[in-house]
Amino acid sequence: MDICIDFDGTCVSHEFPDIGNDIGAVPVLKELVEKGHRLILFTMRSDRKKKKKVDGQEVIVEENVLSDAIRWFEENGIPLYGVQKNPTQRFWTSSPKAYGHLYIDDANLGCPLLDNDEGSQRPYVDWVRVKEMLVEKGVL
Repeated sequence: MDICIDFDGTCVSHEFPDIGNDIGAVPVLKELVEKGHRLILFTMRSDRKKKKKVDGQEVIVEENVLSDAIRWFEENGIPLYGVQKNPTQRFWTSSPKAYGHLYIDDANLGCPLLDNDEGSQRPYVDWVRVKEMLVEKGVL
């Protein structure tokens, strides 16, 4: 399966633009890859340059928040098949939406969330329940 994975609130807690805290995604994501599934990072994060005033001077500032998320996967030993798109879909569609068989995202209707963590301002994915669901569906 090609599985599209959101980042903030899904792989880590919500701390954008910083990388959030560990919420238990790493072992499940590694297990998905070990079972032959391909992960596509599908996030609102992006790298860009923008103009900003610093001490009265206009300067160009780089925001590499997508690169930060990609680095998180690398540092955790989780290979990505694609970033923001499925690499093979260009051969059969021009749609900007990444094609996947499954999407894991804290904003998905029905995605199990934890919202009782005092350190987090927003709910995030409950990876214990997600793993149970993946096992139940035969994905893991």
